[in-house]
Amino acid sequence: MRVQVFKTEAGERAVHALYRQVLDGWFCPKEELRLPTREGETFVVAYGAEDLPPLILLHGAQSNAAVWMLDAPSWSKSFRCYAVDMIGEAGFSAPSRPPLDSEAHALWLDDLMQGLGLRRAAFVGVSLGGWLALDYAKRRPGAVEKMALLCPAGIGRQKNFLLKAAPLLLLGPWGRRKFREMVFGPFRGEPPPALRPLAEMIGAIGRAIRPRVVSIPRLSDAELAGLEMPMLVIVGGKDVLIDTEDTRHRLARFAPHAQVVYLPEARHAIFGQSPRILEFLEAPPSPEGKGVREVPSPACGRAP
Repeated sequence: MRVQVFKTEAGERAVHALYRQVLDGWFCPKEELRLPTREGETFVVAYGAEDLPPLILLHGAQSNAAVWMLDAPSWSKSFRCYAVDMIGEAGFSAPSRPPLDSEAHALWLDDLMQGLGLRRAAFVGVSLGGWLALDYAKRRPGAVEKMALLCPAGIGRQKNFLLKAAPLLLLGPWGRRKFREMVFGPFRGEPPPALRPLAEMIGAIGRAIRPRVVSIPRLSDAELAGLEMPMLVIVGGKDVLIDTEDTRHRLARFAPHAQVVYLPEARHAIFGQSPRILEFLEAPPSPEGKGVREVPSPACGRAP
C-alpha cells in the first residue's frame, strides 16, 4: 500500500540529503544494497565480512538505518550486519505501509532474506522494528536464530501517548522539542562534529514525516509462548509509548526463557546498550533451559 510518507516533497528531499551525509560518514566500511521486494525496492546498509554470521537490524518508526551507525564498528567485527530501511519510513526504501495486522511485512522480509541469500539470521529490533522481529519470529520461527529487542512494540500494551501529546506538535519548535524530550529524555549540549549530520537528520525527520497513527498488533499469549529462540528484551521504566510493566509481566509468564533488562530511568529511546546486545548475540545457546532471567539495572547509559 503506497502512501505519502513525508508531508512535502521539500521535506523529503531535505531528509534524504541529510541521510546521504550520514551514510557518507559511516563509521566502518560498508556496502549499499537496493533489493527488489513485493512492496517495492528496499535499501540495506551491509557491513562486516561476508563470511561472518548474519545479523538483521530493524529500526523503529520515524527513523532509518542510520540509528545503527554507532554500533557498526564493534558489531561488524563479529557479524555480517544488514541495517534495513523499513518500508514506509524515512529511509530510501519504498513508501509502502501495508496493514500491520496481516502477513504483509513477513512476506516482505521473506523477499529481503531471499535477496540477501539468507535462510536464517539473528535479529535486533527497536520499537516498531522490535514488533517486526517478533511478527516474523512467530510466523517464520525457523528463520530467526535469536532476537535482541529494545523497547519493543507487540508485547506490552500500547499507550495513547501520541494522541495526548499531539497538541505539542502544533506549538512550533518548542512543542516539538518537548515532545522529543518525553520520548528521548532531555538533550544535553551539542553533539560532537561527527554526529551532527545524524542529529540534524533526526530533527528533520520529526518535522517532515507523516507519523503512523495505528494500533500495533500484540502477540497473543500462545504466540508469545511459542517463541523458543533466545531473546534479550531491554525496556525502560519511563517509556511513554509502551507499557513496560505489561511487557515484563507477559514475558515472565509466557516467555520465561527471555532475558529481560529493566532500566528504571530509561525512556522509549534506550541508549548505551551496544556491549550488552553484542554479548548476548555472541553467546552460545544456554544449556540451562528455561527460567526467568530479569536483569535489573539502576541507570540508563546514553550514546557517546
